[in-house]
Amino acid sequence: MAKKQPLRKVDCLTCDEGGGFPVRGDGFSRRNFLRYAGTGLVASYFADVLNPNLLYGATSAAGVVASLHNTAKNCIFIFLAGAPSHADLWDLKEGSWTPSDFAPASYANGTIRFPRGLMPKTAEQIDKISFIRSGLAWAAVHPLAQQWTQISRSPTGATGAIAPHIGAVVAIESQLKRTPADVLPAFIALNSGGIPTSGYLPARYAPFGVTTAATGLSFLDHPEGAARFSTRWNQLHSVDTNRTTGGLGKKSTDMNDLYDQAKGLMDDPGVDALFSFNAADRMRYGSSTFGDGLLVAKQLVGGRKGARFVQVTSGGWDHHSDIYDKAVPNSLYGKCAEFDPAYAALLADLSTTPGATPGKTLLDETLVVVLGEFGRTVGQLSGQGGRDHFLRFSAMMAGGGVKGSRVIGKTDSLGDKVVEHGWSENRDVRPEDITCTIYSALGVDYTIMRTDDPLGRGFEYVPYAKDGGYKPIEELF
Repeated sequence: MAKKQPLRKVDCLTCDEGGGFPVRGDGFSRRNFLRYAGTGLVASYFADVLNPNLLYGATSAAGVVASLHNTAKNCIFIFLAGAPSHADLWDLKEGSWTPSDFAPASYANGTIRFPRGLMPKTAEQIDKISFIRSGLAWAAVHPLAQQWTQISRSPTGATGAIAPHIGAVVAIESQLKRTPADVLPAFIALNSGGIPTSGYLPARYAPFGVTTAATGLSFLDHPEGAARFSTRWNQLHSVDTNRTTGGLGKKSTDMNDLYDQAKGLMDDPGVDALFSFNAADRMRYGSSTFGDGLLVAKQLVGGRKGARFVQVTSGGWDHHSDIYDKAVPNSLYGKCAEFDPAYAALLADLSTTPGATPGKTLLDETLVVVLGEFGRTVGQLSGQGGRDHFLRFSAMMAGGGVKGSRVIGKTDSLGDKVVEHGWSENRDVRPEDITCTIYSALGVDYTIMRTDDPLGRGFEYVPYAKDGGYKPIEELF
């Protein structure tokens, strides 16, 4: 394993929001839908049974027994791009810099200090949430750290260029459990442009990217009707046998899966309702794009049609200046006003919705993860009234077997140095450990090393985990 790196401030050289989505607006055509949809849809039920090498191209490491809790069926992965200020939020540190209207309050017998004034609705759900406060990122540059967090390795390393998103790993590992009713992709990305895809794995395990809209997926209906589409579909298959047999290689196989999976969505009349929402629910989730994403995420995992890993991304957390300025829409106040009602409504809805297992709620079966790529400088604000990049970070987890009101790690009075690591490994929690925790909750063996990678060197789901280098945070369960 690499040595621990000292905490350091890194100036922002590449701060930039944005990124495109595969699915956009009313102008998205049927042709483009068929072109893109399958890049994120799981294969049809029988596809990998006929080609089992993909599913069995993985082996567990000898000598290390993975600790698999297998307590979650789904994961909602909330990524706060730009890096939220950990010392103002999940690891609140109070000083002369703290605005009085943060109204800090104590919870869980004084073990949790939380800015209730900043996020009052989340405070009401705090008994469901656990906090990881001894996190340490490997890099403090946005593109590098964002990629690292989502592929669980250095993007510049030997396997970085071929690495799939952790959601794609969940997709391929859940394939054998799918039924013919599972028409949704296993990995769905809502309002999350520019994220990693399926790496070297087949394109069908990549994220199915959707920009949420109250009207749902309006392009699912063929403009000339189902009968006409069925005729064209049958004609296509009668003349394009090379594509359907896979005789032209991976790219043609990916394209064939794309067509089949897109048609599966079109044929299921219940799919569109999972992506649609009404005005009352939208208001309850905060009437924001981010809130729309969490609302749809809840419906997708609750719909039980195959979605297993749903990512929702919120950008704009890169507060180099004016972090406390209420007149700036994207200040910490603005971002928390967006985050707070949506996140709280998500936890409340999941906890009151019956799960698939009798006696369980949907929250019991769904791991909800909140994190950014790193943290922000601590103590007094900078000359620009903001906070810069910092390796120390915090994260939140709830549901899916994670116990509420637990705190992993303790930092000093500023949120800089770790006083107690708070878990059995007695070291900083790295992004790879968080990935191991997610995989363990979902029953995915994080020690696996696949033998089907194009480099011929073996592909580890989490590098060094097979050697005991990274592990789940057992104290959360």
